[in-house]
Amino acid sequence: MATPYLCVEKLVKKFGPFTALGGVDLEVYPGEVHALLGDNGAGKSTLIKTLAGVHQPTSGQIYIEGNPVTFRSPRDASAAGIGTVYQDLALNQLMSVTRNFFMGRELKSSFGRLRMNEMNQIAHDEMLKIGIDFSDPTQTVGTMSGGQRQTLAIARAIYFGARVLILDEPTSALGQKQQMGVLKTIKRVRKRGDIAVIFITHNEIHSQLVADRYTFLALGQVIGAGTKESLAHDEIRRLMAGGAEMRDLEQELAEV
Repeated sequence: MATPYLCVEKLVKKFGPFTALGGVDLEVYPGEVHALLGDNGAGKSTLIKTLAGVHQPTSGQIYIEGNPVTFRSPRDASAAGIGTVYQDLALNQLMSVTRNFFMGRELKSSFGRLRMNEMNQIAHDEMLKIGIDFSDPTQTVGTMSGGQRQTLAIARAIYFGARVLILDEPTSALGQKQQMGVLKTIKRVRKRGDIAVIFITHNEIHSQLVADRYTFLALGQVIGAGTKESLAHDEIRRLMAGGAEMRDLEQELAEV
């Protein structure tokens, strides 16, 4: 087995008296898609925001390539190779594909002028690598589909050094065709072999189409984990339901 790029041990995050994460363990390997699953309130958002440097853990340790790290800000996490694509994508719909790709990191000449031709070519080439061919990277983001915007945000994160790519519900609010486009993009990223993907989703089918490894959260605790080969379909469904057995859910509904 390869060495995990990212490892989390006994991670605890408390907000006052409330424990959002109660000792989470997680290993994320390059060239794999790691599905992070759980219902609303399971702790998924708190975990990825802690990995992204938005929150600092109350206790526990994060390791990058076996070395303990402390993220005081998202900038620290980004410098360590953690790239997060949130649901809102942080894109400006009135700006071009290229300007969004380089937002805040524009290439400039020694005279301070933007090197637009070079940036246009880089944006085009990087998106082409993961399956989107834009003939005109000067078009505005507002003209793109939801799936294309996801690809832009993913390509941007990879270009600027992401070794762990955290995707927060990337297929939500998309039509079926666009969802499949995003799943294809995830598989192309995995195929590179050097990037670890953490795929947060509520969609059991999507997770089974692309994931190599699973971690299931409920109320801030890991209630199950394993590889695609080690987890049966029924077990994935049970853990998605917070560990509840189907007969228990049916009984609960019958009592209404």
